[in-house]
Amino acid sequence: MWFVYVLQCADDSLYIGETGDINARLLQHPDGHASTFTARRRPVALAYVETCPGREEALVHERQLKRWTRAKKEALIAGDFELLKRL
Repeated sequence: MWFVYVLQCADDSLYIGETGDINARLLQHPDGHASTFTARRRPVALAYVETCPGREEALVHERQLKRWTRAKKEALIAGDFELLKRL
C-alpha cells in the first residue's frame, strides 16, 4: 500500500508527497531528512493522507494534487467535496 499526503508547513505552504511507509516518512520530515523543501519550513504537520493501491497510482495522484490550486487543496484537506467539485 502507498500513500499520498499533504503537510502544512510553518510558513503556511503545503507540501505534497508520496511514500510506501507513511509512519517512517512522518518521522523524517520533522528531522529535516525527507525533503529540502520541508527542511526549510519546519515544523510541519500532517494535513491529509490518502491510500493508493500501488506506487504508480500514488505518483499519478501526487502529480495531480501538485497541479491543483491552493483552494482545491484546502477543500480536500477540509473534506469539503462539494466545494472541491465546484473548483
